[in-house]
Amino acid sequence: MVNIAWGVLGLTAVLAYLLGAVPFGLVMARLFGLGDLRKVGSGNIGATNVLRTGNRTAAFLTLILDAGKGAIAVLLARWLAGDTAAQVAAFASFLGHCYPVYLGFKGGKGVATFLGTLLALAFPVGLAACAIWAAVAAAFRFSSLAALAAAGLSPVIAMMLGNGRYSLLLAALAVLIFLRHAANIARLRAGTEPRIGAKS
Repeated sequence: MVNIAWGVLGLTAVLAYLLGAVPFGLVMARLFGLGDLRKVGSGNIGATNVLRTGNRTAAFLTLILDAGKGAIAVLLARWLAGDTAAQVAAFASFLGHCYPVYLGFKGGKGVATFLGTLLALAFPVGLAACAIWAAVAAAFRFSSLAALAAAGLSPVIAMMLGNGRYSLLLAALAVLIFLRHAANIARLRAGTEPRIGAKS
């Protein structure tokens, strides 16, 4: 039974990773004729960089799909194999987005996928994280700052709302988000970080 359990978790991780690795930003950019997203703005494959092309529809679809792939991975894993598998799926789908095998392991920063997985894992916690993102983004107009605030506070929110079992996972994801945003943090400190909606 132990070997079977580990096998299920391993398979969950692989499948969630492959789903998370689907680069929907590039797909949307191609469908909308926006060119190679990796040569636009920051070169990132996420919704914020799609927005820099000026196409809000493509950016919105990228946001929904990047969040959705994380949420679907978590919900399917929980339905088929339980809560531990759901946490494995959350971490693996996030890694897939950040380090996609399809793009030579050069992916996005994982914010939408992080929020999608969090909404599926613990909806109240995810809702609170989304609210923090929205509030910081509205106040300061920096997507990166909003992401850092939402990710950094998510383990604390989980504990406050009675979902402390997810705190370790969320702390690990927050660390990865901060690492993926190292360049953004440097630009924020230097005052050169582009604001939300700024075109390339």
